[in-house]
Amino acid sequence: MAATALVLLLLVAGRLQAEAFNPSTRQPRPVSRRGYAPTDDSLDSLFGPRVDDGEDVVLFADDDAGGESGDWGAPSTEAKKRGGMSRWESLNPKIKARIVKEAQERAIRNKKRREPAADKKRRLYSQYREMEKQSKREKYVQRATPIGSKSRTLLADISPGETLPGKVISLTRFGAYVDIGSEVDGLLHVSQITRDEFVDHPRRFLTPGDDVEVRVVRLDPQLKKLQLTMLPEEVLAEENVLNKHDESAEEDDRIQLDEIEADDELWGEIRRVTDYGAYVELGSVVRGFLHFMDHPLFGEVKGAHPREYMRVGDRVRVWVLDVDGTQKRIKLTANRPSGLPGPRREIQWI
Repeated sequence: MAATALVLLLLVAGRLQAEAFNPSTRQPRPVSRRGYAPTDDSLDSLFGPRVDDGEDVVLFADDDAGGESGDWGAPSTEAKKRGGMSRWESLNPKIKARIVKEAQERAIRNKKRREPAADKKRRLYSQYREMEKQSKREKYVQRATPIGSKSRTLLADISPGETLPGKVISLTRFGAYVDIGSEVDGLLHVSQITRDEFVDHPRRFLTPGDDVEVRVVRLDPQLKKLQLTMLPEEVLAEENVLNKHDESAEEDDRIQLDEIEADDELWGEIRRVTDYGAYVELGSVVRGFLHFMDHPLFGEVKGAHPREYMRVGDRVRVWVLDVDGTQKRIKLTANRPSGLPGPRREIQWI
């Protein structure tokens, strides 16, 4: 059946082609500039009889094009310019600006998509460096008086012991630099911030830009150095902070570090307790540090804070574990070393 239908279709197509190209039966037909124009009979034979009134509606004519002979069917240059520009000119200026901006961004994106990997890496690294510089600039604290200004106070006009207002400029792991209006910034060491707890980093208590009140400990106009403190008056008097730098080794009646050896037995008083242990006053030039694990009561209460069994004012008997003359530190233990001769005795707390 399929073969029979295919043969019939080929016969009908051949007959139509013969009628279309037979000079005796073909009627003269108008030929347009774009090529062959089919007749009504051929159209009826292909698509069936017309169902309308038979009148053709001309959508576009050659005479209405208004163009030259070679621009058939194309609008004139003047009409094209008038139609395109009139629509663009009628747009809102904000919409025009947005369209232009989106086109520029799209062009930039396409350019970046086509750029080589080396150029892209170089561009991104440059952007990262710029962002890093901007972040550093934002961290800088604005000074009331610029550095180098003649209105700043000279170090020679400042005396040790003066209390002055200041502003924290920057932080380091060993302290903070404070601007007190002098020709140089003063150093506030971590040991001079507070005695309430151990200060591992000044950022726990200070932030760049904070207004603080400090006291001058010592200064050197020739070396342009200035040392500050935030400790209370009673602590300064107790530890002799303001005067200990002026005393020589001959005038100081305290025990010098070269007179202390390992395993020496000493008595002292706890002056400050931190999260890691206690500082013990031994009568030496520096205080000894007693770690909480070297205390005999460590471990009796699991998870207990050192303040629970080490209190300020307690007198303790300690032994020297190590003396560091360079760092000026004395490491202590409240447990009697096993290598010492003689009977072992328990420590009695008074």
